[in-house]
Parts: sequence; structure tokens; C-alpha cells
Amino acid sequence: MSGAGDYGPRLAAFRAALGDLAPAAEWRAEFLFESATDHCRFGSTADTLAWYEGCAAANSMTTARIPLSECRDWAFDPDSGSLVHASGEFFRVDGVRTFASPTREVEGGWDQPFLTQVGFDGGILGLLRQRFDGVPHYLVEAKAEPGNYRTVQITTTIQATFSNLKRAHGGKGTPYAELFTDPGTHGATVLADQWMSEDGGRLFNKRNRTMLVELPEGCDVPLIAARYRWVSLFQLKQLLAEQDAIVSPHIRGVLALV
Repeated sequence: MSGAGDYGPRLAAFRAALGDLAPAAEWRAEFLFESATDHCRFGSTADTLAWYEGCAAANSMTTARIPLSECRDWAFDPDSGSLVHASGEFFRVDGVRTFASPTREVEGGWDQPFLTQVGFDGGILGLLRQRFDGVPHYLVEAKAEPGNYRTVQITTTIQATFSNLKRAHGGKGTPYAELFTDPGTHGATVLADQWMSEDGGRLFNKRNRTMLVELPEGCDVPLIAARYRWVSLFQLKQLLAEQDAIVSPHIRGVLALV
């Protein structure tokens, strides 16, 4: 981890070494620099890994396989034959028949169930960026999801379907959501905002809105729980390269934009 005062001079030297850049590449130069050296003000990669392991150990979520017929608030719709939620939100389980498929292993087509997001647009996968002492940091969450490998993974600041943002589940709101749904009101700058597709082998026509939003330095962003942490881009890249599936695909999606 580099010293507190050397980020700016080292970044300037790096940009100078790159020479003239096309306008489209200029803004990415800093992201490249961030990936090469750790300037995090909140600990090392080892500290971030220890934080993750602590969150994973403290997680109380468990899962159990049950018959589809016993899923509370889920039922087969008599008209469509799909498995749907009582609210009409979230997703459906649809049966889909595929026809002529000469480029695939089964050339004559096949039948399979698909998860179909209501409205096809899943939600917002948003990563918050803010500078501390001039150094960019990223607010991540150690989030428990019942289908995650190891249950807890390091993910984006918000990872929420539009159904969740509307609180169709009847539960709590999504922390920090307002920074992505209404960034201008909070003085934030949208650095990247792109619809990105999801796995077409399991999810039918689904896409998610992937965002990178930056708040000005000095804005107060309280950490509402121990499962949130400011990390560096260098640390995220290190954890992706060295650890066993503890960084979510949603982080990878955001990083693909920079």
C-alpha cells in the first residue's frame, strides 16, 4: 500500500508516460493506474479479505431444498402454466421450447425451464466511487444470497431488481439506492451507465442496468452496517485473481465498463 501523499504525483507521471491519448481513452487512464498499485486508505488486500471472511463467518443465512409446490407466495398460473409470484413481480419460471438449432449440440431443439424477469429488465447493479485524500475508493457489500457460492460474496454497492426497489417484497428499502436512481439530486456524477445482458441459457431475455457513480470527495456516506466497506480497484482485481469465487459477477460487469 503506497503512502498517503504520493497518489497524485504518481498518477500525473503515469499519464505523462502514456503520451497523447484519444479522448475516449483519457478517462480510463486513471482506472488503469488504480489497477496497478494499491493506495487504499482503509487497509490492505489482506485486511479486505479478513473483513470478507468475518462477514462470511457471521452470516446466519441457510438454505434447504423444498418442493416447488411448497414455495410460499408462489403458484402455477392456470392460464400460462408458469410458476409466478403472488405479487406479479420478480420473475416467472416459464417453459420454453427451442426449435431448429443446427449450431448446438442438440440440433433438433429442446425444451427447458427459463427464469423470466417480469418486464425483462432486472434491476440496477451500481458501484459507488468516492475519493479519500484524492484517492478513488469503491463501496462494496459482503452480500448474502441463497444461491451464491459460499453464500456471501463481495458485490456492488446496490444489487437490486426493480421489484426490490419498489419494495414489492414488503420488506426494507435498498440502502444507497437513491444515489443511483436520482444521482443528480445528491451531487453525484454518472461515470458509466449501460444495459448489460445476462446468461441466455438460463435467463430469458434478461438485462441489468450497470452503473458506476461518483460522489464528490467530502460528501458524507455513512457505512450503515459492517457488511459495507470502502476498497480500492487494485484490491478488487487482486481478489478476483487470487480468491475462489468471492467476488460477484456484478462487480466484474461494472469493471468491464472501465
